[in-house]
Amino acid sequence: MTGENAVRLRPPRNAVDERAVTWWRWQLLVATAVPVAVLAVLGAFIGPARSWLLLAAVAVAAPGLACAAFFPAWWFRVHRWEVTDDAVYVRTGALRQEWRIAPMSRIQTVDTVRGPLEQYLRLATVTVTTASSKGAIRIEGLDHELAAGLAERLTLLTRATPGDAT
Repeated sequence: MTGENAVRLRPPRNAVDERAVTWWRWQLLVATAVPVAVLAVLGAFIGPARSWLLLAAVAVAAPGLACAAFFPAWWFRVHRWEVTDDAVYVRTGALRQEWRIAPMSRIQTVDTVRGPLEQYLRLATVTVTTASSKGAIRIEGLDHELAAGLAERLTLLTRATPGDAT
């Protein structure tokens, strides 16, 4: 593609839903709570190692809680997505940002996923699988109705887009 129709790297325009901050925070809290609970229970039952196990629980809990307090808001400011007639644009990451573009002609499948917490928060993740060795593009933290409409739109756009001969 050349000229006006060229697909180029540029910042996507759309932010994820604000409820994604809560979803990300809960994911981090659960990821922190599981090892902390295991260490605390072991500390309660293994007397000789109690102080070390409880210290380890605190050592896991402190950075986990800090991450849950800080990162979701940062991710919300960084994560962006956009779908045009030519491509899907996604920017993700906090410390290591990743920008990805999937031309419509390279899209193979479009899936919508809603885990239990996403269902509770009325969120969904749209996964765009391409012919890229880099893997699928995920647009997380979308309102579930927006995600369903986006999946339908992507399906229609890819059906109407001729395959890439390269």
